[in-house]
Amino acid sequence: MTKAKKSDKAKKSDKAKKSDKAKKVDKVKKGDKVKVHYKGTLEDGSVFDTSEGGDPLEFEVGSGQIIEGFEKHIVGMKKGEEKDFTVPPEEAYGPHRKDLVGRLAKQQLGKLDVKVGSVLQLETKDGEVFEANVTEVGKDAVTVDLNHPLAGKALNFNVQVVGFKKP
Repeated sequence: MTKAKKSDKAKKSDKAKKSDKAKKVDKVKKGDKVKVHYKGTLEDGSVFDTSEGGDPLEFEVGSGQIIEGFEKHIVGMKKGEEKDFTVPPEEAYGPHRKDLVGRLAKQQLGKLDVKVGSVLQLETKDGEVFEANVTEVGKDAVTVDLNHPLAGKALNFNVQVVGFKKP
């Protein structure tokens, strides 16, 4: 009894199927729960945030948990893939708005010792609490900036997808 041999055409078809399976690699999509290691830098090279030496950042793609521009670049990446990209201010924390910079009389701060770089927690009449960065200290008043510290800045990222789960 002889063994049946596959035709050359059948062998090629099997190879094509295996090749297609090898090519099919899952990519990050909206709704996936993703883990990434990242390093964020500004134009001058200074690091503003990183996961180096710690746990990876975990988030659900499309949930609004992270800035839009970061999320946009993660979609389509594969597990283990590393990528560098820049997020413009419009897709990060927005432009720096001059209308969010103002002055407070020092008497409103009581005995609080403020310096340039101090972060004050202010409260509205409705009880909403927000942070204000002190940018200038004068004799009778301080200048505060209510913009996010990264507003108006392009953010550079180096990201590696550690893993992700489909919903």
